Amino acid sequence: MLPKEFVGRMKQMLGKEYEEFESCYDREKHQALRFNPLKGEVSAFLKQAPFSLTPVLWSENGYYFTGKDTPGKHPYHAAGVYYIQEPSAQLPAVLLDAKPGERVLDLCSAPGGKATQIAAAMQGEGLLVCNEFVPSRAKILSENIERMGIRNALVINETPQKLAGIFAGFFHRIMVDAPCSGEGMFRKNEEAYTQWSPENVKMCADRQEDILEAAAQMLLPGGRIVYSTCTFAPLENECVIARFLQKHPDFLVCEVPFTDGMEPGNPAWAEMELGEIEASVKEQLTGTIRLFPHKIKGEGHFAAVLVKSGTLIGAADRLLSRNGTEKMVSLKDCKEYEAFLNTEIKADWLKTADKKTYFRFGDQLYLIPEQMPGLKGLKVLRPGLHLGTILKNRFEPSHALALALRAEDVAHTWNLDSSSTEAAAYLKGNIFAAEGEKGWYLITVDGYSLGWGKLAGNVMKNHYPKGLRKN
Repeated sequence: MLPKEFVGRMKQMLGKEYEEFESCYDREKHQALRFNPLKGEVSAFLKQAPFSLTPVLWSENGYYFTGKDTPGKHPYHAAGVYYIQEPSAQLPAVLLDAKPGERVLDLCSAPGGKATQIAAAMQGEGLLVCNEFVPSRAKILSENIERMGIRNALVINETPQKLAGIFAGFFHRIMVDAPCSGEGMFRKNEEAYTQWSPENVKMCADRQEDILEAAAQMLLPGGRIVYSTCTFAPLENECVIARFLQKHPDFLVCEVPFTDGMEPGNPAWAEMELGEIEASVKEQLTGTIRLFPHKIKGEGHFAAVLVKSGTLIGAADRLLSRNGTEKMVSLKDCKEYEAFLNTEIKADWLKTADKKTYFRFGDQLYLIPEQMPGLKGLKVLRPGLHLGTILKNRFEPSHALALALRAEDVAHTWNLDSSSTEAAAYLKGNIFAAEGEKGWYLITVDGYSLGWGKLAGNVMKNHYPKGLRKN
């Protein structure tokens, strides 16, 4: 059922290997999850996880699970303990190698797999801008940022070109997981090959070049771009990189270590489409990476690490976007939250938050990431960590805050066993009997934060969001 034009091109590319490549479509696809280190230690997770897990070689926190496992239905998923992510798709964020304190952009971010992986590497420090052009996909991205307990992300819904006009020379690292023809997902997603056409491949390649051009404008000297796709098409892979390098001699492909089964990009495939290319560019294309499903335990993927010449400024060096800075409020102007902070919270990262890092939108209060840009003119879905709602004489903490906290960060916790009926009932929104000091409780499942409860009169009122409750 593979498209004839696709088959013809793949035979030309792979030659004798094509039969082995084609046979992989009759095999079971590989499934994986990625543990979220913002939630705790991976060693503890592996001891208590009720799944059969084996490591993904190229992803530190990635693990294959079997077809018998259903991690998407487990309370750990609701708690953001892991993100279900195709194994090959975990490679680009590893190559980006984001560091705590940096300014990082994920330019085509939905649904959030790579963004949440980048956030884990940043350990809650610095600024992570997550952008998605399609509004419906941006909403899903924002929800995943919340579920994974990320506190230093700005989620926006803009075109790459508009962002380039605001964030020129602003970011240390940029992820460009470009929208593509999806050939690498044919085995996983039937819709991908029913919508495939040579014309769509060409359209994707043109769009990818525009996106990569915008990314280049936003990168600091000495910074790094990772360009990735989930397609086999040279027109969207080696050709995009070749054209980019010819236009931008200040960029070089950075070679990275290959894991067994990974292969270098092929300059000959670029020349199939473009004709003869410069010798220096051809040599650099062998530093890009290809993943084929008949050679690794994952789907088809391509990645290239592009480094801009120059000396990278330090992560702590202040640099303004063209939007300037956003007007913040003082903690003293949020008395209701301050009272909640003093009585319910122990976390140092909240207790020591600078007074200039709060943003108030109506009755909603946010903790702003470091070096937050001005928001004027941007379509913003999430301007940092949503702390909660300021009501008359009281503060109601948000679900996002619950998921960003650990058990040791709060004054009161109530732990549920993940296999218990109580955990399932909590996720449905049910109240339950409880004894203890009245006030807000962080409800946990096997020690992982799941949401809020409020104890009064020996009843734990359920504050799990109605929109997330299980039927």
